[in-house]
Amino acid sequence: MSKLINAILLSALAWLTIVPSAQADEYNDTVNRFHKANESKDFFKDAYGFAVFPTVGKAGFGIGGAYGQGRVYRGLKHVGNTSLTQLSIGFQLGGQAYSQIIFFKDKRAFDEFTSGSFEFSAQASAAIITAGASAEASTKGTSASAGLTQDSNKSEGQYYKGMATFIIIKGGLMYEVSLSGQKFSYTPK
Repeated sequence: MSKLINAILLSALAWLTIVPSAQADEYNDTVNRFHKANESKDFFKDAYGFAVFPTVGKAGFGIGGAYGQGRVYRGLKHVGNTSLTQLSIGFQLGGQAYSQIIFFKDKRAFDEFTSGSFEFSAQASAAIITAGASAEASTKGTSASAGLTQDSNKSEGQYYKGMATFIIIKGGLMYEVSLSGQKFSYTPK
């Protein structure tokens, strides 16, 4: 019986050490994907910090929503955690998973995001990075067109009120012409 208890305890201990490591890898892998993408890689050079969401799940049928958990970095140091919620109303059908990163141009933008409860207005937009597709998304709606190579991707990110947002689609299909906004919460580490 003692051997069984020891085996269970060792298994639990191994599980507890693997899970945080796998979660950390998820964040590192996502940051590396954005760092390798032509559209977002230059933002890492000058940004004061960034928030990264490895997976945001989104679904809609008339009314839609999205949710994801992320981390906030100042430079390359993890300084807190964040969550994203989104509600959308309009023509929408489907589901989608994506990764998202938000770059903060300066301390003012970083402080605004980490003030506790930050919201993107309907004018904020995100450049979508996908191999073989050109797309533009905003909180006013989404449009996309297929291309043959990643070179055909014409999306270009830019700062809006000190923040630039990029999205990498992970999977799913979403038809959407809707009005929505993203709300973020922040908890210091």
